[in-house]
Amino acid sequence: MAMPLRQSIKVATYLAEQKLRKRDKFPLIVELEPLFACNLKCEGCGKIQHPAGVLKQRMPVAQAVGAVLESGAPMVSIAGGEPLMHPQIDEIVRQLVAKRKYVFLCTNAMLLRKKMDKFKPSPYFAFAVHIDGLRERHDESVAKEGVFDEAVEAIKEAKRRGFRVTTNSTFFNTDTPQTIIEVLNFLNDDLKVDEMMISPAYAYEKAPDQEHFLGVEQTRELFKKAFAGGNRKKWRLNHSPLFLDFLEGKVDFPCTAWAIPNYSLFGWQRPCYLMSDGYVPTYRELIEKTDWDKYGRGKDPRCANCMAHCGYEPTAVLATMGSLKESLRAMRETVSGNRE
Repeated sequence: MAMPLRQSIKVATYLAEQKLRKRDKFPLIVELEPLFACNLKCEGCGKIQHPAGVLKQRMPVAQAVGAVLESGAPMVSIAGGEPLMHPQIDEIVRQLVAKRKYVFLCTNAMLLRKKMDKFKPSPYFAFAVHIDGLRERHDESVAKEGVFDEAVEAIKEAKRRGFRVTTNSTFFNTDTPQTIIEVLNFLNDDLKVDEMMISPAYAYEKAPDQEHFLGVEQTRELFKKAFAGGNRKKWRLNHSPLFLDFLEGKVDFPCTAWAIPNYSLFGWQRPCYLMSDGYVPTYRELIEKTDWDKYGRGKDPRCANCMAHCGYEPTAVLATMGSLKESLRAMRETVSGNRE
């Protein structure tokens, strides 16, 4: 795990505080969507399916920052849509960083080189560029040629200017262990991004492409083979060791979607950003008035094939904190990753 040591300490301290206060539900990271509009039409994304009037909306800065502060989460992932299309995205980031929130700005990087001057490097800020494969596979997944090359150039420029750059890769049933190895080797060894996040694709209802999502057994087999030969230790993966164990079927966990809540133009989304069972105006109402026990694999049929990080990474993190053995294991990998 390649999470910076400062961030690891802050998250560990935050989790310890929640335990001392005997809180059983709390946010680890908020997924903030200040707009739904995007400049691409990715087959695995359903955000741009919203009506034209909704796609024109942009969340006010105060509302975006206020939602994160209301939740109390130490980290925030700003997504959408394409957040760089928001005219005040730099101000949202600036205010969150000023509050010492760890901010990941998720982007397809098509606008990144044009907008980079609006941002300043900070240990609290990172660009999170979506890369789903090498050139041919990535451009096919986003339905536009040239996107991979532009993303690569943007990553190089951001790194040159001193920004932290992470990546987020979603894998489908058209992927093989070799395609996963190839793209992660490229990101890790050639581009030398700071961290990489990976996730099996989940077939949520608004996604245009419903044919190429992974089932649970497919996911386990795919990652078990991709992780073989010491790749897990070589790659700077931004995941807890237990979540990686989960992906390859060594352990299983219940879903804790409440730990990575989603806040968008519609409010706090129930139960997660992949499923929409309504919205509520406050984080407290989301936590207290959602029947969390009815969600997850074996409970809701819509969750049957889900192994997405938004539901299971926080479970793995909490399991790590509850075990001295796993805490020491995660600490060793964090220290090792920061030495490289």
